[in-house]
Amino acid sequence: MNAPLVLLPGMMCDARLYGPQINAFSHERPIMVAPLTGHDTVPALAADILANAPPQFALAGLSMGGIVAMEVFRQAPDRITRLALLDTNPKAETDAVAAYREPQIAKVKEGKLRAVMRDEMKPNYLTDGPNMGQILDLCMAMAETLGADVFIEQSRALQTRPDQQDTLKTVRVPTLVLCGEDDTLCPLHRHQLMHDLIPGSTLTVIKGAGHLPTLEQPDATNKALAKWLNS
Repeated sequence: MNAPLVLLPGMMCDARLYGPQINAFSHERPIMVAPLTGHDTVPALAADILANAPPQFALAGLSMGGIVAMEVFRQAPDRITRLALLDTNPKAETDAVAAYREPQIAKVKEGKLRAVMRDEMKPNYLTDGPNMGQILDLCMAMAETLGADVFIEQSRALQTRPDQQDTLKTVRVPTLVLCGEDDTLCPLHRHQLMHDLIPGSTLTVIKGAGHLPTLEQPDATNKALAKWLNS
């Protein structure tokens, strides 16, 4: 059996973010989707994942999941057999973005999670495509399942996240850096930066996808992940 694969979802997402990947790869290796819940700092989330993960594993994370994946690697590089960073950002949060989260948190505390997700977040995630409405509905369903407390925890964790550029310079395992060509939330130049920081990494750009290529272009994403898993 191949090494287990641990998947870390993005903010307000759960295992459904990786439905096409679980379908594609679960026949050949154990797959664990680790929730990013129960803590309001990235280091604490990473420590919790390590406490529950196999002794050694391949690790992939998208968006906030990629941010936490970098911290998992920082804490326990000897346990990670290969690393995939999807539509994510190695830098600490800027003061402007951290401040912008405060009114979102206030609205969510008032019971307006659905409005925040609908109006301020999810429309920025995707590129136009025939499945956009269906994917947005799935994103809303995942967010409502996780609920307001998780939104607040995750927002706080992102506000205080550490910069991981120095961490990436130490990566020596097979690494895939992947993003949707139309991702405006974590644009291509961020991924070029990560690719440049990680020796020997592979940079893959998925056409016809925005911030969620696992759902927007699952076949192309799975092809890149398969190559990474078997490299």
